[in-house]
Amino acid sequence: MSEERKVKVRICGLQKYFKTHTVLHVLNGINLEIMEGEVVVIIGPSGSGKSTLLRCINGLEELSGGDIIIDGHNISSKKVNMNKVRESVGMVFQHFNLFNNMNVLRNLMLAPVDLKKATKAEAEQNAMAMLERVGLADKAKAMPRQLSGGQKQRVAIARALCMKPDIMLFDEPTSALDPEMVGEVLEVMKELAREGMTMAVVTHEMGFAREVADRVIFMDGGRILEEGTPEQIFGNPQHQRTKDFLNKVL
Repeated sequence: MSEERKVKVRICGLQKYFKTHTVLHVLNGINLEIMEGEVVVIIGPSGSGKSTLLRCINGLEELSGGDIIIDGHNISSKKVNMNKVRESVGMVFQHFNLFNNMNVLRNLMLAPVDLKKATKAEAEQNAMAMLERVGLADKAKAMPRQLSGGQKQRVAIARALCMKPDIMLFDEPTSALDPEMVGEVLEVMKELAREGMTMAVVTHEMGFAREVADRVIFMDGGRILEEGTPEQIFGNPQHQRTKDFLNKVL
């Protein structure tokens, strides 16, 4: 019997709605736990609330109701230091979000130096180690415009790793890439998973979900309709909506 794993993220009754001329309910009572070292892959149709869920975990969206507790810190509490919590949660976006006016190395060094987590010398040493890890040490002095999409996304992953996060969130990290560049980014993510990084990944890459996920979550209409191992979800889905979705994408 393996020792009990720690809960890294606990989500209880999460609600998110946007008030325009009507109320748009994007997340409707999400309950989810992510364990230490677990890879949770979130799938579902566009508009099902997957990206909003990640943005809520990272504090980029204000919660409309419910709680998110990260390593014991309830981020819905007014007392919590969100910047401190966010330091332990790395986020990789669909569109890289690199600073185009800085070379790759400076992109990686910026946050650790600004937040006084490292001296310039330490930040540079760590940045080079992270570039090495994603196979891009030779691009340290390159500007983002000189990189391919796949290289930019690997730099974005390296940049998130420079903050030494406990949890990595990936929001459709390959959907803006040309098909031949998808593999190089997924390879870096697989390596992180093998090293035991806690990860929540929103993706349309079903092969990745099958191969790497400990658990697959299927969302639709702002709710979790089904969750299970990749074998359960892909091999024997229970919910009709899951079956319909998988029939279209597999």
